[in-house]
Amino acid sequence: MNGLPARATVREVGLRDGLQSIATVLPTERKREWLRDAVAAGQREIEVGSFVPSRLLPQMADTAEVLAYAKTLPGLVASVLVPNLKGAERALEGDADLMILPLSASHAHSLANLRKTPDEVIAELARIRAARDASGRKTLIEGGVGTAFGCTLQGAVEPAEVLRLMQALLDAGADRVSLADTVGYADPLSVSRLFEQALKIAGDRFCCGHFHDTRGLALANVLAAAQLGVTRFDASLAGIGGCPHAPGASGNASTEDLGFMLGAMGIDTGLDMAALLALRAKVAGWLQGEQTNGALWRAGLPKTFRPVTPTAATAH
Repeated sequence: MNGLPARATVREVGLRDGLQSIATVLPTERKREWLRDAVAAGQREIEVGSFVPSRLLPQMADTAEVLAYAKTLPGLVASVLVPNLKGAERALEGDADLMILPLSASHAHSLANLRKTPDEVIAELARIRAARDASGRKTLIEGGVGTAFGCTLQGAVEPAEVLRLMQALLDAGADRVSLADTVGYADPLSVSRLFEQALKIAGDRFCCGHFHDTRGLALANVLAAAQLGVTRFDASLAGIGGCPHAPGASGNASTEDLGFMLGAMGIDTGLDMAALLALRAKVAGWLQGEQTNGALWRAGLPKTFRPVTPTAATAH
């Protein structure tokens, strides 16, 4: 199979996108344990929470504490989601390695989710960039374009609008950009077409694909993007998470399923799959009564599975 990268990063979003989507409020100490075990399993990029009002998302009320702990773990790139300048200021105070500002290409979803139009979000990113530069922090800013393939509220989202907004984020000062299939409307062909255009615009400032498994196509969509040279993908342990505007959704791409697929194809992820499955079992136990997803945990690793030789980055 041509065009596949030699290495890829699975960025864990379960502690944010996963936990914010379920009723259970996981205690801070368990989040710390999750982080410790994830790093021990070879994960090096983790979205640890979001700086949103705790009255809206009590699951994220301890993000500052979780971020502070994440910063003590050697080699971990700790990111947070920020919806606005106020959230970004908290991310800067906590010295996050990366903050992600979500933007919905769907105007209807943007108003429902952020109470701003997409272009108002771009103006907010410009203010965030100014605050970051004034702070002297090295926190990177990622503009994440969501609902890039369509939306349950609006329906179709034109690729030209997605690309316009992505370019506008770069022009406003984003260090990098990413695309997300927030409600699971993408298919491999549409991913190939849109990501090819996105890479022409953003080049090496395009950093990540975020796919939800709403209709069972997350891994197929990852493969389509990987064949274009994309090397970072968001995923959630046990496939938890989703979007409140996507009823019936089965959550994010599963970290363990994605790690297995990439490893089976000879792509080095640095992940210890046995350790990752053990962590999945632990987290699923903490989330009794919540919906978890994924397939690998049911059948286990095949006897023929031979992971790529771990790189120095996986040493701990």
